[in-house]
This record gives sequence, structure tokens and C-alpha cells, in this order.
Amino acid sequence: MSNSTTVLGPLLQARKVSKRFGGLQALAEVDLEVRQGEHVALVGDNGAGKSTLVKILTGADTPDRGQVWFGGNIVHFHSPLDARRAGIETVYQTLALAEHLDVAANLFLGREEYRLRLGPFSVLNVKSMRSKARDILATTGVQIPDLHAPVLGMSGGQRQGVAIARAAGWGSRIIVLDEPTAALGVQETAKVEEIIRGLKRQGIAMLMISHNLRQVFDLVDTVWVLRHGRMVGHLETRDTKPEEVVAMITGVHEATGTDFA
Repeated sequence: MSNSTTVLGPLLQARKVSKRFGGLQALAEVDLEVRQGEHVALVGDNGAGKSTLVKILTGADTPDRGQVWFGGNIVHFHSPLDARRAGIETVYQTLALAEHLDVAANLFLGREEYRLRLGPFSVLNVKSMRSKARDILATTGVQIPDLHAPVLGMSGGQRQGVAIARAAGWGSRIIVLDEPTAALGVQETAKVEEIIRGLKRQGIAMLMISHNLRQVFDLVDTVWVLRHGRMVGHLETRDTKPEEVVAMITGVHEATGTDFA
């Protein structure tokens, strides 16, 4: 269900983006790019500016200076909804799921299908939404035994899977994941990572914020490193050692590779 429109050059790009909050320079002339189908990690210590950059890229905030490009054009998103309509979906750590609704209702949240539209007396097309929900889950590799069960009773990995499936299921051209496995155990983390690999096979681009360097090197093609609001590194994982990334994150040239696991 991904959008396969070919883009010459980067799919998503920040050019010389700067942002200040009062006396704090959160970002200073930051560049970043994600190519079509590429999986990218954005890493950095706490306070490096990762969240600010992601908010700007996904329409939750605006830069003081610089430009955001998407699909080969300069964009001015005024809200995350604008970014979503363009094809950028974001999965935050909070997941933003309606916990008392079932899987299909969550996948179609804000995109409900109706058998009859009569204002407050409208009738949902539950059968159609559940059928399409099964297709979305199958395409993304998310395994949910009971689609009728409320999300509230599901494991952390299943909930994360539902959130990713919702992001991937609507023609998304790129998915932004904010620490997708931070609160998960080993087995659930493995399941979510396999879902992410499925996105790669579908050609859906991904930008992931992560503190887990093992995960970064297992899942992504490219790492961008923020430090004190400046982009200090752009590395291909196949040609890089974790120690090099740690050194850029910390500013310490002699890093052990265990300092940022």
C-alpha cells in the first residue's frame, strides 16, 4: 500500500534548518536527508535536538531558518495533519492509540468507512474495515490473534505493531519512528524489528530515532548524528563501526562502543 512515486534526489530533506527557544539554540543549520526506500537513524545524546528536528520535519513545529523539502519540493507544513496528507506518518513513543477500541477501529481512526452517513446517526461499515484491517496487518507482518479485542489488553509489542501498521497502511511514503522498542522486552523487540524489516522490503522509507546502537546497525542504511544542535556525522552503517558513532555522539575520540547501548 506504499506510494511508489519515483523521486529524483532525496525524498525528505532538511537544509540549513535552525531553531531557537529563547536563549537556547536547539538546532543550528542542520542538514539531513532520507532517500526513497532508505532506512535512516537519527542518533544523539539527550538534548541534542533530535525531537526538535523531527517535529519540524513532521509539521509539529516550524524552523526559524532553513527549508524542508519533501518529494522534490519545498514544503511548509502547518500541522502533522499536513505532513500526513503528504505521505509522512509518525509513530511516537505514546503510540496515540485508542485503547478501548479494537484493532480495526484503531487502524481506521480518523479514516472511518460508513455504510450510511447521517451525521450523529451514521452507521460504520465495520465488516469492510475489519477485512481491510486484516490485509493491512498481513502486508506489514503484524500478527494480532484477535482483531475484535480492545488494544488495552494487548502486549507492548502488539500495540507497537498496530501503530506501525496504521502508519504504513495508508500510502505512506516515509514513516518516522520515535524509539520504537524503548519500552519492550527482548522478544517483543525482535518482533517489532521484523516488522520494520518488512517496511524495507515494501520500499517504505523510514527515519528512526533510537538510543540502541545494536538496533541501529541491524536495521538502517545510514546514521545521522546530532550533537548540541549541530549535525556532526553522516555515516553508512556498512562502512562504520559503532565506536565511531559513539565518538561523534559524545565528542570523545576514544569510545568503547558500550557507552551508548
